[in-house]
Amino acid sequence: MRNFLRSLKFAYTYRWRFGASVVCAILAAALWAMNLSAIYPVMQLLFRPEQTWVVQLDEEIDKLQKDYDENALVLEAHRAEMTRTAAAPANLDRERRERQLIGAVAQIEGKLHRISRNIYWRQWAKCFFLRFMPTDHFRALLTVFGLLVVGVAIRGVFEFGQESLVGSVVNRTLFDLRNAFFRRVVHLDVGQFGDPGAHELMSRFTNDTEALGLGLKTLMGRVISEPLKMFACVFAACMISWQLTLLFLVLVPLAIVVLTRVGRMMKRASRRLLERMSSIYKILHETFHGIKVVKAFQTEGHERMRFREATRDYYHKAMRVVHLDALTGPVIELLGVGAVSVAVIAGAYLVLEKDTHLFGMRMTDYPMDMPTLLQLYAMLAAIADPVRKLSSVYTKLQSGEAAADRIFSALDRMPSVGTNSGGLSLPRHTDAIEFRDVCFAYDPGRPILSNVNLTVNHGETVALVGKNGCGKTTLLGMLPRFFDPDYGSVYIDGIDLREARLRDLRRQIGLVTQDTVLFDDSVHANIAYGCKRVTREDVEKAAKQAFAHDFIEKLPQGYDTCVGDGGAKLSGGQKQRLALARAILRDPRIMILDEFTSQCDPESESLIHQALRTFLRGRTSFVITHRLNTLEFADRIVVMDKGKVVAVGKHQELVETCPAYQRLHEAHFQRKVA
Repeated sequence: MRNFLRSLKFAYTYRWRFGASVVCAILAAALWAMNLSAIYPVMQLLFRPEQTWVVQLDEEIDKLQKDYDENALVLEAHRAEMTRTAAAPANLDRERRERQLIGAVAQIEGKLHRISRNIYWRQWAKCFFLRFMPTDHFRALLTVFGLLVVGVAIRGVFEFGQESLVGSVVNRTLFDLRNAFFRRVVHLDVGQFGDPGAHELMSRFTNDTEALGLGLKTLMGRVISEPLKMFACVFAACMISWQLTLLFLVLVPLAIVVLTRVGRMMKRASRRLLERMSSIYKILHETFHGIKVVKAFQTEGHERMRFREATRDYYHKAMRVVHLDALTGPVIELLGVGAVSVAVIAGAYLVLEKDTHLFGMRMTDYPMDMPTLLQLYAMLAAIADPVRKLSSVYTKLQSGEAAADRIFSALDRMPSVGTNSGGLSLPRHTDAIEFRDVCFAYDPGRPILSNVNLTVNHGETVALVGKNGCGKTTLLGMLPRFFDPDYGSVYIDGIDLREARLRDLRRQIGLVTQDTVLFDDSVHANIAYGCKRVTREDVEKAAKQAFAHDFIEKLPQGYDTCVGDGGAKLSGGQKQRLALARAILRDPRIMILDEFTSQCDPESESLIHQALRTFLRGRTSFVITHRLNTLEFADRIVVMDKGKVVAVGKHQELVETCPAYQRLHEAHFQRKVA
């Protein structure tokens, strides 16, 4: 339960709301028992209409007073005998008799105290009936039911207040938890997002937090209200006969054992169920994201089968949870009915035989009548009802614990690349960028980069070329610290990036990637993304520099046009020009262009090259490309192969001296000829 209890820390902020809900639950429980106590006067009015309450109370007071007087005489006799015994010579018989007399006196004094209390409450009830209750039986019955309706209405108000306050606490807690979860996840390293997968994180944000919320609502709601109702009814039943009530409660330990065993199975089943939901999210994400490929290759049937298998598996796991949840109710109800039956049969024997003892044990101080037995039965049945409702509480708490384990396992992950807010301030880049002996591997034993050494001066444009998988993108991903080298370091103007403030570093970097990322927002918002306090003129100026202004003006709402999910309403070249405008608006000192024209037609590519020739002046730029015509504005070309820098130079020099570059050059011209 450790992680489930950790979630309660988020609820601590709203402890006063929770306290108010507990007060409402206490009042509702008290009214629950008081409403049930109306059975006794109703039975009296229906089965004994000839006997008024005042007359009955007078008779009971007379019996109690007579019993009190008889016991008082016995007490006086015992005290007198104690005086005589104390005057006798000291011996073992005298000491034994004194102990017997002391025990008998204490027992009689306790009985006299109980009788006095009963007389007091009956005299109080007599005054109440004389003052407020009508003497006519039918009007008295109407009064009882009127008070019952009023009591139920007031109890409903308190129950509503408790449910409302608990719902408020739970939803506010989930609000804070989701935001803390998102805050932690969004600051994870880029590489860490690939470990659980986006579908897994989405499942934990949605399905798991809802399961946790249900567990919290159960803990703060039923776990508070139902036991209070039970305790109120136990107290009222003990006022009638604590011995019979104890006989009913004997089966409680057995019920706890049953709930514990079922709860353990429920936790395991709930964890598997949540994992299957993550699989469903994964299939949905892959299918919808790659819907064009699905349709082009006519694999709709295959995807339907994948989804069907996943949902069938989820169905089986969900039914196991349903069966476990459904099992606890009947089992607890069976135990409750058995316990009530035992207690009521014992009480019925006492009523029918007009006896106060059962198997030699005193069960009541006075013989019970039928209305009292029915009142006791109602109280015991009322105890069984909260116990039955609590039977599903433990299973829901176990489901919530399983969800909490999954949520906090992700929440506890720490980014390996910290913000380093106390690190060195990184001034605007003016000197050089150095990669010194950089080594990196995503998985142990499979190096991506091996001993990479490269120096790029300020204002220089460097193009990185090489086969797919040679480490170009990974190397440049170390500049904004998407990753840190496993060995070696990256320096900007002589400062190790690990020692610099992350905000200072990333503020100087502009990035345009091969897979253009646009958000489902307006064109203006996508260009201005990450740039605070920019004007409309600044956005339009950046768009003009990226040669995007003309096509933006032709959109239905211009700069206010929504681009759709992932920029679905735009062409590939248009999306990349918007991404370039976004980077230009940032006015970075370091520019990273990763296959930035991969989706452009020749005309768009020519416009982007024209924009970059002007914009990249005075900035240190890195260009990853497979198109050798992009190299025309590069000062140097870096050739990479198998995670190493194999050559650095200009185009003509590399064509003559570097075999790897020669192969790339020949392949490029073969494609052009084809």
